[in-house]
Amino acid sequence: MKVNIFNDELNVNYIEVDGVSTSSLFIIGDVEHLQLASRFDTPPESYVFENVFPFGPVSGG
Repeated sequence: MKVNIFNDELNVNYIEVDGVSTSSLFIIGDVEHLQLASRFDTPPESYVFENVFPFGPVSGG
């Protein structure tokens, strides 16, 4: 793998992200510290929580 690094001046005035379908990290410039956050547009009452049972043979008595 060949990597070229150019430490030039970079000015960013505006960034617009229309949507992200999976987890993403968008970095501009040098990064010494990362702080990650998440947002969900699904209301909590829409989530379905189910009990998970181990699959295996059922023995009756």
